[in-house]
Amino acid sequence: MSTREELNLGNFIWAHRVGEEMTQVEFAKLLGISKQRLCDIEKNRGNLSIKMCKTLADKLGFSRSWFVQLEFEYQFKKEGLNLEIQSISEK
Repeated sequence: MSTREELNLGNFIWAHRVGEEMTQVEFAKLLGISKQRLCDIEKNRGNLSIKMCKTLADKLGFSRSWFVQLEFEYQFKKEGLNLEIQSISEK
């Protein structure tokens, strides 16, 4: 289980939405996903695919590799693996 202080993609998405003063319904519409899916992402329920990470990054104007890194390092941590991803370059 994560806390809001922990940096992971779900917490970042939540903080970004709150900072933009948008409801889940408004933000989900912006992202092209359902409100329930957004809620699951914000609460770190389930695992996001690389494709979904890239889509979210594109829609919000953030680095694709950073979103993928945040998500997968969190997945590794949930599974008890102490692994980090290092980005060499993004094309």
